[in-house]
Amino acid sequence: MRERKNIYTLLHQDAGSAARTGVIRLPHGTVQTPAFMPVGTAATVKGMTKDDLHEIGFEIILANTYHLFLRPGMDVIKQAGGLHGFSGWNKNFLTDSGGFQVFSLSQLRKIKEEGVTFQSHIDGSRQFLSPEIAVQVQAAFNSDIQMQLDICSPYGIPKKETEKALTLTTAWMHRAVREWDQTEGYEGSLFPIIQGGFFEDLRLRSIESIMECDPHGIAIGGLSVGEPEEVYKEFLAFTAAHVPKHKPLYVMGIGTPDYILEAVKNGVDLFDCVLPSRNARNGNLFTRTGPISIKKKEYEYDFGPIDPSCSCKVCRNYSRAYLRHLFRCKEILYSMLATYHNLAFLHRMVTEIREAITEDRFSEYYRRFLKDYYGKKIT
Repeated sequence: MRERKNIYTLLHQDAGSAARTGVIRLPHGTVQTPAFMPVGTAATVKGMTKDDLHEIGFEIILANTYHLFLRPGMDVIKQAGGLHGFSGWNKNFLTDSGGFQVFSLSQLRKIKEEGVTFQSHIDGSRQFLSPEIAVQVQAAFNSDIQMQLDICSPYGIPKKETEKALTLTTAWMHRAVREWDQTEGYEGSLFPIIQGGFFEDLRLRSIESIMECDPHGIAIGGLSVGEPEEVYKEFLAFTAAHVPKHKPLYVMGIGTPDYILEAVKNGVDLFDCVLPSRNARNGNLFTRTGPISIKKKEYEYDFGPIDPSCSCKVCRNYSRAYLRHLFRCKEILYSMLATYHNLAFLHRMVTEIREAITEDRFSEYYRRFLKDYYGKKIT
């Protein structure tokens, strides 16, 4: 059995909330937490070079098992030296299991106890993914953190259906842990995923089952799947409150400032989302006083930076008017600059969050940031 080492060290707990700073020790270096992970679906963050990511200061990025499993395939990546050798990114990778994409992208899929058969969205070929195969693929990728294969229940489905999905997810988790235990020469961690939809007793059952495996870390799944914001907040707080505090905690699929702040307030250490980079490519840019749509005509003669308070190289060197021009001309440079800014904005925000926690003023930071961002008082 693989050693159940402690990869997380708590550095400071905020005096007025569950927010905390810490360090996660992974094969390709430490990760200062809380930390936002940019999404690099195909082993690249769209519009960004690895040097850009280093320059901003990221210590871990996410890659997608489903897409890389289908193309170029695990044999190519394994022979290249894993994702690090293949991409040139020499810091940490977290890979998801591919389950979410199987259930969201594939038109034809069949879920059985053994695993899930699905149709590739690329060429229509029939594929099969089991908990064991998901572990093997991610080990071949040499992922620093890999996720178990799970079933993410959509918002609004009946409890009976949610419970059925949880039962299968739990069985798959135990199989994934056994496979991970037996994978020799692989140093990455496996994070099981809390599911159970929007039913407190099911989420508690999921946590209890996960803790039987004594994992290196834990992920909260099944949130930010279309539920109202208040429901997200309620179930995030409930779930996080029942997770042991000596494990790193990851909430999947959140990447807007308000959702990040809510996660940190509840003791979450890691989060990721494709939205900051996707929104950037579509003309939506972060500023301290709220997001702007660069496509609007009001920016045609605006020669100021995206965000006057931002010191990233895009804000230092390019104007809103120029970025609007690039966007309207569909220039590739626009996507590169916009993505750089949005990711730099979030990285700076998370760095400020860590400083605020260390100085026991996270609650003040939380209220002030959201007041500036939305222009209204936050209680």
